[in-house]
Amino acid sequence: MRIAIIDGYVDEPSCLGVPPFISPYPRYIYGMLKSFKLNARYITVDELRSNPKLQKDISEFNLLIIIAGAIVPGKYLRAKPMSMDEIRFLPHKTEKVIVGPVSLEVTKNIKNSTVLGFPFECELHDFLKKFLKYDARFSLDDFAVLGAEVVRKHPDFPGIICEIETYRGCYWRKCSFCMERIHGEPVMRSPKNVLREIEALYCWGVRHFRIGRQTDFFTYMADFSREIPEPNPEFMLNFHREIWRRCPKIKTLHLDNVNPKTISEYPEESRKIIKTIVLYQTPGNVAAMGLESADEGVIRKNSLAALPEEVFFAIEEINVYGRCAGYNGLPYFLPGLNFVIGLKGEKRETFDKNFNFLKRILESGLLLRRTNIRQVKILKGSAMENYRIKKSGRRFNEFKKRVRQEIDHIMLRKIAPIGRKLTDLQCELHKGKVTFARQLTTYPLLVGIIGRYKIRQFLDVRVIGHGKRSITALEYPIDINTAEINQIGSIPGIGKRTSSMIIASRPFTDGDIEKLIKEPGLRIFFTAN
Repeated sequence: MRIAIIDGYVDEPSCLGVPPFISPYPRYIYGMLKSFKLNARYITVDELRSNPKLQKDISEFNLLIIIAGAIVPGKYLRAKPMSMDEIRFLPHKTEKVIVGPVSLEVTKNIKNSTVLGFPFECELHDFLKKFLKYDARFSLDDFAVLGAEVVRKHPDFPGIICEIETYRGCYWRKCSFCMERIHGEPVMRSPKNVLREIEALYCWGVRHFRIGRQTDFFTYMADFSREIPEPNPEFMLNFHREIWRRCPKIKTLHLDNVNPKTISEYPEESRKIIKTIVLYQTPGNVAAMGLESADEGVIRKNSLAALPEEVFFAIEEINVYGRCAGYNGLPYFLPGLNFVIGLKGEKRETFDKNFNFLKRILESGLLLRRTNIRQVKILKGSAMENYRIKKSGRRFNEFKKRVRQEIDHIMLRKIAPIGRKLTDLQCELHKGKVTFARQLTTYPLLVGIIGRYKIRQFLDVRVIGHGKRSITALEYPIDINTAEINQIGSIPGIGKRTSSMIIASRPFTDGDIEKLIKEPGLRIFFTAN
């Protein structure tokens, strides 16, 4: 029996599986198949795209399990989720099971395929029992541990970030546009089993983790007897300590979603958790928070969780403890904001209110790591399923452009100023004489490094310039005796004339650099070997 798992990548409000991230789903499925005494082949959609022979090979398999779905699609650097057209072009004669959030979007029959509802794990287990004529016990927690080894089959391994699920579902479940309500009441995974999974992945060589598969990290193991669950700071402290006790050489430990309502409702408990995150998670961390709209009329009509003042308070609290730069060059812990355009009740004034809210953050001296602006996506099962979206393309684009120019660019200069050293960037893509790289962090900064470097090579850099949402950098340390003229000339304060003089006067010693470059702020970029 030959079975292949095709990872078409997922991008959900509470789960990311686009490289360098790997979602829990392929791990669960691989472990599920192992419980049926089967070893599946794991294939990413990017491997399929680049290998015609592989496309032919999968036609000989007995079953293809396809994971896909981009509910909150964004801009991707080098990998993008599998499209419906790509799914339809898979071998027609081969039995297929389609799982993941893509099931919410399937409108046409796909030959020889079964589309499972979302969430899919129980249905997939039942399907496999019938397909394989074999019975096995269902335990998602056991599958997570059994399937941990599949990460070694990922083409980016070990340069991947494993998304870890702590619970699914949302305590609010009122937002008009959100798909999280399909999970019903929040269902917690026991800390014991979450720790087992992290430890299993660590033993297989994973060093980068994001505890991201939940709607609000602060409410993991909280008191859900209240309308707004009360966080448990003592549990959070012990949970983080145990992660590090079991996995002492972790390189990245981050989170994803935080509901600002929790912080405003329980400020003392939240402060303790923020301190724990700053102490026990790694720098470059971001709490993605859903404001969605700063227009209170829109908030009421769409039953959104938090008011602008509550969100602003949460941003202030995270800044108090998290804004200092850590050892990788980025602030330890900063807030991020999500805006959704096209909601019920949106008016022309809504865009002004949204921008003024961001401007207030900037003028208050607070830091904001990212501003995500997306148009609402209507999904089956959401309260907006039958809502006809008003066209706001021009205003959407104008708002987005204004935020990138007048907010994001300034924030970026504060977060990563010129001369700042950033460590452990993974090279991912070439464009001309520039190599694009990112740190293995949640919401990583895109860095254009002057020069061409090996893909998947790790580098340290120093910042030399800023774009709207990305930065330009130079490898650090860079050898003044071997650096190319375009690298030397890219440093602020060194123009064509000085860089040509440097090239003509090589070789140098470290002492020569001191004499040649009088400005200490420029000397930090160079070494002489």
